[in-house]
Amino acid sequence: MSKQGTFVAVATSILAMAAAGSVSAAESGKFQIKALATRVAVDGAITKVNVDQLRLPAGSDTRAKDAWVPTVAAEYFFSPRVSVETICCVTQHDVRGAGPLNGAALVDNAEVIPATVTLKYHMPLSGGVKPYVGAGPAYFMVFGESVGASVRALGATKVGLSSELGVALQAGVDIPLPGKAVGLSVDVKRYFVDTTAQFRAGDRVVLETKHKLDPWVASAGVTWRF
Repeated sequence: MSKQGTFVAVATSILAMAAAGSVSAAESGKFQIKALATRVAVDGAITKVNVDQLRLPAGSDTRAKDAWVPTVAAEYFFSPRVSVETICCVTQHDVRGAGPLNGAALVDNAEVIPATVTLKYHMPLSGGVKPYVGAGPAYFMVFGESVGASVRALGATKVGLSSELGVALQAGVDIPLPGKAVGLSVDVKRYFVDTTAQFRAGDRVVLETKHKLDPWVASAGVTWRF
């Protein structure tokens, strides 16, 4: 199934659960803010080589370095079971060679804003504990990247990574603290998104490769409901 097909199937399932299991709207219109510590584990493998004037060795591959970042999430509850959430964070990643290129510095300081909106379905348990699942679109805005030393030595003078639209799947749990407006939250997202890297020597494209990003994003932190 395609990424878009996966998103449509999951989103449809969430909406069906929401329609079937909607409860009292006593909490409708509530907001929740989350302050989270987030681990971003990116793949970065090459999926296609479009141009290769640098003559990379057979079997060459790439990996993006993982990152820890602070994240803020803002959520609006339409009902106790249905909400929509967006996040705010900026991650920075270097891209290094793998296989015959192991350790080669290819891209430095690529900044990514993973603009994400998810529709979430919550399953309230006793004590106010709320496991949830979600899905939604994500747009990865990439900027600030620079040519790594290894590729610069081969004549590349600049690099660009494309910003791309993808999808995100999500699961987690919110745990309220007794008698408090604050609580704890654990959240895991899996993104499905690609990017194309284009290396240039002056105005000439010398290397163009497509990459699978598909990061796992795990977060934990505190919540404030109001």
